[in-house]
Amino acid sequence: MAGLMLPSAVDAAIRAHGREAFPHECCGALLGREGIVHEAHPLPNTTEEGPRRRFLVRPGDYRGAEQRARETGLDLLGFYHSHPDHPARPSQYDLDHAWPSFSYVIVSVMAGQDQLLTSWRLKDDRSDFDQEPVGTIA
Repeated sequence: MAGLMLPSAVDAAIRAHGREAFPHECCGALLGREGIVHEAHPLPNTTEEGPRRRFLVRPGDYRGAEQRARETGLDLLGFYHSHPDHPARPSQYDLDHAWPSFSYVIVSVMAGQDQLLTSWRLKDDRSDFDQEPVGTIA
């Protein structure tokens, strides 16, 4: 498992988005190449279930993320979201809505402060996630 690399500015952007959205979940797209994320592209959290505990990437926002990736010469590597006052582990909802081949970064935001940031990939049989290594680079 190769893992995901986040430049420090991208790591900081994901964490800042999580803090800004607190107590709601934030979400966004991960744009990059070959496992290195070059941009955390924020997306609106338009869930009708309430943004406190859910996030939803609508088809139009997904297409917009793909278009942004094309415009910048990057690939859509996956998505990120925050877990307000919960651990940085995927929920059953996350599992039910995950797509294969993407990385899923989760940042835990406890009492408004970002904590642990993790990354996950859906298993081939879609039964669960495997945690993937995530590192930061200058």
